[in-house]
Amino acid sequence: MGKFNNILAVLALSGVSVAQAAEPWSLDSCINYAIEHNINVKSRALEVTSGELGVTEAKDGFLPTVQAGANQSFDFGRGLTSNNTYADRNTSSFGWNVGLSLPLFQGLQNVRRLAYSKANLKALVEQSEAAKDDVTLNVISQYLQVLYTGELHQVALEQQHISEVEYDRRKVLLEAGKIAELDLTQAESQLAQDKVTAITTANDHTLALVDLAQLLELPTVDGFEIQPLADEQLGLLSADDVYRQALQSNHSILAARLSEQAADKNILLAKSGWLPTLSFSAGIGSSYYHLSGYENAPFHRQMRDNFSKSIGLSLSIPIFDRFSTRNSVRRAKIQRLNAQLQRENMELTMYKTIQQAYYQALAAEKRLSASETACAATKSALDAMQEKYNYGKANATEFEQAKTDYIRTCSEALQAKYEHMLRLRILHFYARR
Repeated sequence: MGKFNNILAVLALSGVSVAQAAEPWSLDSCINYAIEHNINVKSRALEVTSGELGVTEAKDGFLPTVQAGANQSFDFGRGLTSNNTYADRNTSSFGWNVGLSLPLFQGLQNVRRLAYSKANLKALVEQSEAAKDDVTLNVISQYLQVLYTGELHQVALEQQHISEVEYDRRKVLLEAGKIAELDLTQAESQLAQDKVTAITTANDHTLALVDLAQLLELPTVDGFEIQPLADEQLGLLSADDVYRQALQSNHSILAARLSEQAADKNILLAKSGWLPTLSFSAGIGSSYYHLSGYENAPFHRQMRDNFSKSIGLSLSIPIFDRFSTRNSVRRAKIQRLNAQLQRENMELTMYKTIQQAYYQALAAEKRLSASETACAATKSALDAMQEKYNYGKANATEFEQAKTDYIRTCSEALQAKYEHMLRLRILHFYARR
């Protein structure tokens, strides 16, 4: 990396720099901000809250229900009397009651619903963490893309700087009558092309910054800049080792496993429909009745005399429910199979991702080593060619070819560098404990 860092130092001394914000963002600050403001992460957090409410509701299912009621009615017109005759009379009645119902045994539905709710909540928590992992990986990838386009722009500026120096030199030589006007025209054309390249790379860098800012859900990209990454010695990890560790710690995999467990408990919950239920009930109440034209007992006396109390047990044994429970069990089993397939697919996808990251990192490391050597060699060749060109021992075409080779190898080295950094970070991210 030493030779490559020297090249970057040369580029930095080219006299051209990109304007930076007063407080550039670090990678950690970008990740934290993105996680805090990402809509998908917020949505997953709401699902966790809903899951917590589901657990609370399942616990509340063990509590009794208490209800109170009152009624008042009025009857007008002819009605049947005790003498089996009809007469005009008005009646009114009032009653109240308080009832309690306590589930003693609900076919294990409450117990199993609570177990299912807890398992589902655990899966939702892991899914929420998995959403944060997705955001983290996306931010890392885009952050490195911004750094890569920024350094690529510096390479383009260095290319433009070299062309400007050569153009000024040929202009002086033309004025001294030592070169033909065609040589100056060629230098001017090359300088124009290099300016276009610099503008293009600057635009690519700006667009990469915009993409990162949008990923962070920033309200504006004005003044948004990032910090360069500190040098980190991340070793190349074995793909199999990373995969084994990811199976134990990756939130997406853990969420898929917990979803399987929740599906198992959902099957048991559905089977509860085949079991009997037993509940206890109790109640109190009283009533008042008034008949016009007759002497009626006072309200308080009727309330006292008509006061009633009741207790009871209710047993329900399912015999035939139109196959409702059977269909619910079958549906729950299908959901279990679907959860298993999703888990297997997720493990397979992750294994492919890790394998690809490993071999891409391995290839990028080799390309980086070769590109650094080639970059240093083409720089020496460019210096030698420039000296030969100054003494008239090489033509303009040979000089431009040497410059093009140098810029191309430096660009390839940058691409290999950031490809290597990205793949190593992906491997270490999956291997984290």
